[in-house]
Amino acid sequence: MTTSKLNPKVDEFLRKANKWKEEFEMLRRIVLDSELTEDFKWMHPCYTFENKNIVLIHGFKEYCALLFHKGALLKDPHGILIQQTENVQAARQIRFTNLQEIVEREAILKAYIHEAIEVEKAGLEVNFKKTAEYVIPEEFQQKLDENHALKTAFEALTPGRQRAYLHYFSEPKTSKTRESRVEKSMQQILAGKGLHD
Repeated sequence: MTTSKLNPKVDEFLRKANKWKEEFEMLRRIVLDSELTEDFKWMHPCYTFENKNIVLIHGFKEYCALLFHKGALLKDPHGILIQQTENVQAARQIRFTNLQEIVEREAILKAYIHEAIEVEKAGLEVNFKKTAEYVIPEEFQQKLDENHALKTAFEALTPGRQRAYLHYFSEPKTSKTRESRVEKSMQQILAGKGLHD
């Protein structure tokens, strides 16, 4: 690990880390043993190849992880890549609950990092699920059928904003809650805004 590759923002992140400090430092050392550039994005150490995100180090209450931005494209011969939630399409994590797990998997992690770099060099892209493939909850479909302005406004949103709404409307188990979410979001959609704008 050469000091010229170190990013001062990551140094500060590590200094302030209360949990997973040793694990983060070990993961950093392993990642920097590759040809990646250290950056700091989304409040976490992020490692790039020619300005393309390859892997991110982050921690949660129960585990810390290496997150591969195009992890869905990796072969995963050891079966250790985890899809964080069912809606995450590209990223995959390798999770750790202690330093020893990282030490034991160092060679494997380096192989996965190398493969992730090769995926980027080859220009491979994840085939994302198209907005048209998402199911429109009937409570929302009914509003779209009744309100032409709402339908027009929804169709004018970017595909990502459309998917966010469809996911948000589909989450609740009860029709009443789905209806409530649709009702509360209608003005936002009519204003041409996304769920989190």
